[in-house]
Amino acid sequence: MVYRKWMILPFVLFIVAGFIVTSMFVGGNSESVEKADNVNISEIVHVNFRDTRDLNPHLYGGEFFAQNLVFEGLVMITSEGIKPCLAKSWNISENGLVYTFYLREDVTFSDGYRWNAKVAEDNFRALHKNKDRHGWLESIRLTESFTAVEDYIFEIRLKKPYYPLLTDLGVTRPYRFISPNCFIDGNTKEGVNGYIGTGKYVITEHKIDQYTVFEINRNYWGELPEIKMITTKVIPDNQSRLMALENSEIDMIYGSALIDADSFLRLSKDDRYKTKLSPPLSTRMFLLNTVNPVLSELAVRQAINHLINREEISEEIFNGLEEPANTLFAKTIPYCNIDLEPYEYSVEIAKKKLDNAGWIINEKTGIREKDGMVLKARLHYNTDNVVNKTLVEYFQNELAKCGIKINLFSEEKQVHVDRMKNGDFDIITFATLGEPYDPHSYMTNMRIPGVYGDYHAQSGLADKAKLDESILSALTITDEEKRQKLYTYILSYLHKEAVYVPLTYQRNRAVFKKDIKNVTFNPCMEEIPFGKMNRK
Repeated sequence: MVYRKWMILPFVLFIVAGFIVTSMFVGGNSESVEKADNVNISEIVHVNFRDTRDLNPHLYGGEFFAQNLVFEGLVMITSEGIKPCLAKSWNISENGLVYTFYLREDVTFSDGYRWNAKVAEDNFRALHKNKDRHGWLESIRLTESFTAVEDYIFEIRLKKPYYPLLTDLGVTRPYRFISPNCFIDGNTKEGVNGYIGTGKYVITEHKIDQYTVFEINRNYWGELPEIKMITTKVIPDNQSRLMALENSEIDMIYGSALIDADSFLRLSKDDRYKTKLSPPLSTRMFLLNTVNPVLSELAVRQAINHLINREEISEEIFNGLEEPANTLFAKTIPYCNIDLEPYEYSVEIAKKKLDNAGWIINEKTGIREKDGMVLKARLHYNTDNVVNKTLVEYFQNELAKCGIKINLFSEEKQVHVDRMKNGDFDIITFATLGEPYDPHSYMTNMRIPGVYGDYHAQSGLADKAKLDESILSALTITDEEKRQKLYTYILSYLHKEAVYVPLTYQRNRAVFKKDIKNVTFNPCMEEIPFGKMNRK
């Protein structure tokens, strides 16, 4: 609960004015709790490492969990597969080029604006006016047209078949719908003048870098959640988050980046709390830039992979909470159940590869050299993830055993993401996108510069053009057997070229007060299914 302390009279007008400014970006129905029937009077105080920021669902500046609370798409992605959301059903033509969606007729945005096919068309038009920004989605480039056929029938036509279209439409962004009242001159790419969606919650209060309050959307078309209010506090520091939980200032820490393995295990033994782990969702890794003169050599990249003891990382750093990752994707990911020989942990194999490639130890420095080049690289890591410092220091020490010098550079998350997009790194910490994005969306990123770091990291590969062509073919081919062969080639080639150094298969974590029930995980690890929770 957010407790407000009224200030003395001279400041009252200042507070009222601030509330008016804030209300431009909230749902505007703080009375919703009193008007909602059959809702338990309950709330959850949650924590995040940074502010919820710009929640425009057509852009990427906001926090996933917050956008998911406020905005909805045509379909939703569940652990049981694709389910209806704002579309109650759909048809796909035999050639895979036409998707016809039959929309719900009982939906309004939280500002009262009626949902229909024209709204869907307007939102898609706004998205496509900024299509270059959405290049990580092949569906954007493959869309030929989108049309409101009737009031509640919406049609998408594709240039080529694209098997993951429904998945793209169901992810948190950018295919979510915002009230046309929030558009600025018919667009959303330059910003919006409010965060009004059709979701289960609306924003009723936001204080930058301090907290955001979400309350039930009284206009919600579906079953109302039992949690009436969610307050997200901003606490950047790991230890401060733990103290806030133990002092009952917050009710929950949710997310693998927000709590380290040691603290998670300690709190799992504390009777005041419950803990929960998701299935493996994505792959933690280091990404090696093949454009770098040193890392352009296959022998160096393969040697680095041989120097990583994944079992030790799993046990010593993650206390067994995350399994060792020997491949870029787990075999449970669609199309990724193929046989690839793991890089055996062996300092001797790594030394032999480097010796044979002409990298010789300088007896004075202990670092390998070749043709006037020193075997060294920069490693950039995101400090907002609690485990990264431990991982990069381990990596630095292991590579030093073989005469490879690694210089570490820490930075906050947004700087880290911008660095990846620009390709300004030698080695960088990263993770695959996880379900439901893997493998198709993650592989789309490999083809497009400026999305993540993959395109730049792979740019030094001899068969980069063939790799990109194979990815596009895998996404658009209709024959399942041929698609699997393409994925097998792509994954085998990347594994042999050792561009990626997989570490563990990442699992989401939650620590929460024991009276909070039905804490679960969505397929997307950045979402938090508050709508399923209750307190009894």
